[in-house]
Amino acid sequence: MKNIIVTNKLCKTFSTGGVQHHVLRNIDLEVREGDFTVIMGPSGAGKSTLLYALSGMDKPTLGTVSYGDEDITKMTADQLAMFRRKNCGFVFQQTYLIDSMSVMDNVLAAGLLVNNDRRQVASQAAEILTKVDIGEELREKFPSQISGGEAQRVGIARAVINSPKIIFADEPTGALNSKTGKDVLDVLTAINKNGQSIMMVTHDIVSARRGNRILYVKDGEIAGELMLGAYVSGDRERHMKLRDFLDGMGW
Repeated sequence: MKNIIVTNKLCKTFSTGGVQHHVLRNIDLEVREGDFTVIMGPSGAGKSTLLYALSGMDKPTLGTVSYGDEDITKMTADQLAMFRRKNCGFVFQQTYLIDSMSVMDNVLAAGLLVNNDRRQVASQAAEILTKVDIGEELREKFPSQISGGEAQRVGIARAVINSPKIIFADEPTGALNSKTGKDVLDVLTAINKNGQSIMMVTHDIVSARRGNRILYVKDGEIAGELMLGAYVSGDRERHMKLRDFLDGMGW
């Protein structure tokens, strides 16, 4: 598989009261096409900071982030915004759907940022919403009128409407109960099996099992990596392998 993202000596430093905090330290990483990569680690380890640096949502202090031959750390703010629209999809713990817009219009709005053919985008949106099990009866409702799990599935539809190279997910099931969280993970897993690359931050071992590649971040560095292979529901050995890896990392 070819690489989507390559980093070189990626660093992120914050300064608070004259004291420097090194959140990311010289990270060299390759993110491969088609992988479901999961980032784990203790609170404050730099997981979300790494995710945001890789996606261009946050600018590193030093080092590079490259998509193919494009170094996004050299882009202007406008260039970076356009790059993200075309190449990255985002799913967060909070869905950030626009309350004053219907479910369908929330997805359409994202698509129309890249493609101004409204009829074509509407057709794509309807197809994607069907795939994430958001039926026609829900599409004209407003975010406040649907459940948290439904809202998160709408968020996934919005994330994939522009056929991004990679989806970045930050604790996508963190605000959901176990059943609703499983439904959302099932959607992400199905999307990944169709070839979509995903990078997800999570604290939850049940969620982490969905990944085929686990990165453990500690003190701003990648302390360990585990390859699990394709996800199979009910694979007890997979769970134990991940548990042993996390125990070895001091999780």
